[in-house]
Amino acid sequence: MAVKLHRCSTPWKAGPCWRVQNALDKQGIDYEIVKGPLRPGSRADLQRLSGQKFYPVIEFEDGSIYREESKTMAATIGAGKLDEKRGAHSGASS
Repeated sequence: MAVKLHRCSTPWKAGPCWRVQNALDKQGIDYEIVKGPLRPGSRADLQRLSGQKFYPVIEFEDGSIYREESKTMAATIGAGKLDEKRGAHSGASS
């Protein structure tokens, strides 16, 4: 499964974006990083995609997205249940 991880552009190895990226790495899930603006006011593209301005967001190949608090996302990924979130939310256009 190749997904897109929409995340902030900070290089820190801590915080919500890193937490989700680390969970994807540990599970061996293929993903593409899509780095976006640091400032929430500059995240119009993310808002169009997901309906909100917070990172991280996972975008599936079918265009559906997954967004929860990063600890919840990391736990879902760690439990091998990321695929269950596919199709759960179709982004802002639905």
